[in-house]
Amino acid sequence: MKRRSALAALGGIALAGCGFELRRAPELRFRSIALAGFKPKSTLADELRRQIGTSTTTVVVETPTQAQVVLEALTDAREKSVVASTAFGQVRELQLRSRFGFRLRTPAGRELIPATEILLSRDMSYSESAALAKEQEEEALYRSMQNDIAAQVLRRLASVPAL
Repeated sequence: MKRRSALAALGGIALAGCGFELRRAPELRFRSIALAGFKPKSTLADELRRQIGTSTTTVVVETPTQAQVVLEALTDAREKSVVASTAFGQVRELQLRSRFGFRLRTPAGRELIPATEILLSRDMSYSESAALAKEQEEEALYRSMQNDIAAQVLRRLASVPAL
């Protein structure tokens, strides 16, 4: 028992000494942000609210007039295309794409981040005999891409200098 606790302590010291640190929310240099231009009940907007909510410095407000900066969604689209099919026309592989275009501005209209687009894609095999499972896999891949987009947006927001 003594040996296990010594090994655990040694492992903790080794991880701390190598610079390992769990990923945390980036520090944003503005106090409030409003999300504008999103579709009603947008899951991406919800994910952005959740990830910004983990920040200790910034809160999401409802109206742009209350905010120090405004994140404006220009495009938020999901796309699906056939990549491979059999000689009989049966789909074998799909490509899923998630596209998000945005810009960051002040309520007065000064652009802090010009129009930017993030495009992610994932390939997925497909089988008609497992259509329900593949539908669930597709939704999981879209959710994963959405989380990745939100994380990329937060990193870009963190690069904005203090106002």
